[in-house]
Amino acid sequence: MFSKTMNDPNLVSDPIGIRILVADDHALFRDGIATLVAGQRDMRMVGEAGNGNEAVEQFRRLSPDITLMDLQMPGSSGIEAIIAILEYSPAARIIVLTTYSGDVQALRALKAGARAYLLKGLLHKELLSTIRSVHSGAKTVSPSIASEIANHTEEDSLTEREIQVLRLIAGGNANKEIAAQLGVSEEAVKGRVKQILSKLHANDRTHAAIIGLRRGIIDLR
Repeated sequence: MFSKTMNDPNLVSDPIGIRILVADDHALFRDGIATLVAGQRDMRMVGEAGNGNEAVEQFRRLSPDITLMDLQMPGSSGIEAIIAILEYSPAARIIVLTTYSGDVQALRALKAGARAYLLKGLLHKELLSTIRSVHSGAKTVSPSIASEIANHTEEDSLTEREIQVLRLIAGGNANKEIAAQLGVSEEAVKGRVKQILSKLHANDRTHAAIIGLRRGIIDLR
């Protein structure tokens, strides 16, 4: 995790345009963003980062108006970077760009302080307008993601222990192996699995793992 910094600089808009920092572990993707932004008179890309640590460092150095943040990066995650940046500067405006439409992952990012959550597949249609909207103070979520969030309630939320069990299921572990890793009885694991299947409306363990990955409840990092 990142150390908390008490400094909280005011973010001042550049008269040349909206200053943008891009954090993503794929250089080609960052190049694509740079190309999109280069054609706009009211914005410019001022920096880039390949992981969460670099994103925080670059933010502190550049104080951009908008930060575009991927969630799945090596080392520190995008969520951790969002939290660290907002601890440093609560006024920061962060837009999450991701290939994952899961409602749980979206909620985590928004609760962490992201101003917008946008699928990478929609960048050419929505990125530039989203940047301008967030820069003006608005918050926005892709309609498909908003629909996913609306389709689920707190009632189907898994506990931390259930998430641990689901992650181990997705990793191919049998109940006996899960019990050994968590230091509990096999019967206790069976009870957790039953609860997981019920909450996720899953047919079996494999189905539960698929739902967990799709919704962003777990990942296989």
